[in-house]
Amino acid sequence: MPESMTAALLTAHGGPEVLQVRDDVPVPIPGPNQVLIEVTAAAVNNTDIWTREGAYGAAGNPGAIAGWQGVPLQFPRIQGTDIAGKIVDVGEGVDTGRVGQRVIVDPPIYDSEAEDAKLLAVYGSEYDGGFAQFVVVDAKHVHDVSGSPLTDEQLACLPTAYGTAMGMLERASIKADEVILVTGASGGVGFALVQLAAARGARVIALTSEGNQDIALQAGAHQVVLRSSDDLADTITRVAGGPLDAIADVVGGSMFSTIIPLLRDAGRMVIAGAIAGPVVEFDLRVLYLHRRILIGSTMHTPAHFRWLLEFARRGSISPLVAQTYPLQKIHDAQRDFVEKRYPGKLVLLP
Repeated sequence: MPESMTAALLTAHGGPEVLQVRDDVPVPIPGPNQVLIEVTAAAVNNTDIWTREGAYGAAGNPGAIAGWQGVPLQFPRIQGTDIAGKIVDVGEGVDTGRVGQRVIVDPPIYDSEAEDAKLLAVYGSEYDGGFAQFVVVDAKHVHDVSGSPLTDEQLACLPTAYGTAMGMLERASIKADEVILVTGASGGVGFALVQLAAARGARVIALTSEGNQDIALQAGAHQVVLRSSDDLADTITRVAGGPLDAIADVVGGSMFSTIIPLLRDAGRMVIAGAIAGPVVEFDLRVLYLHRRILIGSTMHTPAHFRWLLEFARRGSISPLVAQTYPLQKIHDAQRDFVEKRYPGKLVLLP
């Protein structure tokens, strides 16, 4: 085992310059009930960008520089929530037979062992993550996917994007034959939402940008609406054939007030992102007079992740890997992610 490794160190909140790729970072040593993973693939997510920028704000101060919990991170930090790789060493209390397993990591640290446990912290945020050649993870978060037909790059796409999508659909109780609008449908979470909602029998309307229609249809969308459509609200209602049963939104911004009135009475809107802007304005009467339900969703529960593992092991979902990069090109990967140069997921190969 080498003594040092290449890793991308986040040294402060800020622009790309605070992310430094170094090749002299000590290889971590697994402690009791931990494993050492050689990272083969680590996906890029919006949370990596917002965490680096400190863009999550704080309670009562949306402009505060902070991580997702509303406080600054401890630096230096190795980001990378989505980790696929191979166990190469184990700490005390872990079966040595696990060495050699092909694995993915469930990133949240939960507050209990309950099926619906809440997350307290996340690998790649409060704990070092996968933007490195090696990472130490608590063994209970590391799951064997040795028999999966998916590539390591595809496996790395699952925890955050598909975990978030699974959590959104479950919390909004999306059922077969319901009509659901998915925003940002060509992005990582949006593509996952379309796939998973279609798989449970919902009729999915994908909202996306020009040039990404085929990607949304490939994911399983029944109809596609372009964000640039004239009179967007009327277009969505016409395509849906009436009011929507549900909306799964990862975009936020000014479009929020346009689409929430499209829900039927007692319809549900579940939100897990705000890439177009976190602060919105809308008429509260649109919400309470029609008994519409607004649901906030962050990542997933242990139960959601177990279901996702079954999809991974069977290969019954296929994440779209748009581009891969060596770890040394992490700045290029994050730039391409922010500029939305590619539909689907971008993956680093440490």
